[in-house]
Amino acid sequence: MAFHVLNRGVNRRTLFPSDRDYEAFSFDVLETLRTRPMRICSFCLMPNHWHMVLWPEHDGEVSSFVHHLTSLHALRWKRRHDEVGLGPLYQGRFRAFPIQTDHHFLTVVRYVERNPLRANLVSCAESWPWSSLGQRVSAMCLPISSWPAPNPREKDPGAWIAYVNAPQTAAEVDSLRRCSKRGSPYGDDFWTGVTATSLGLESTMRQPGRRRNHAS
Repeated sequence: MAFHVLNRGVNRRTLFPSDRDYEAFSFDVLETLRTRPMRICSFCLMPNHWHMVLWPEHDGEVSSFVHHLTSLHALRWKRRHDEVGLGPLYQGRFRAFPIQTDHHFLTVVRYVERNPLRANLVSCAESWPWSSLGQRVSAMCLPISSWPAPNPREKDPGAWIAYVNAPQTAAEVDSLRRCSKRGSPYGDDFWTGVTATSLGLESTMRQPGRRRNHAS
């Protein structure tokens, strides 16, 4: 099962104020992979947060990988910026949601790689050097694994780039953000129901709302 993972700087503070910081994070990822193997299908580093699409082989590997990475990154970041002992770097526990490995998986990868374009940081997504789509134009070189779904990027890279750059609907973006916020599965109705039950995520599927206060 694949997962979308997101983590932000505390109070949305900048995690990557310079190219050096982006490159340092890539070294932290590579070091983490030595002891916490993980298939990275896609990623995008943004100024104050980062996304990854991970495909673990065993239960518990996502938490192990992300906890080790964020701890290592925060420790080295604090030392590099002379902020040791001045509070946390990250907002807290990372957010993650499972993804159905069909066209829903492609939608999530597209969402991840399209982030810098959506944020108006670049005019085309492949120009952003700190992502799986654009890392070929930067010093970053993270290993990108095979995908658990048919990979159109391998068959026709140009068509994939055009797909990433094409506008996403507001409904699609809202759906993905909702899954990220709640940790709810992203897929068709049947799959999300089965997955929520098997992973104990039933509460993430409920519509948010205020509980009624019944007077006695």
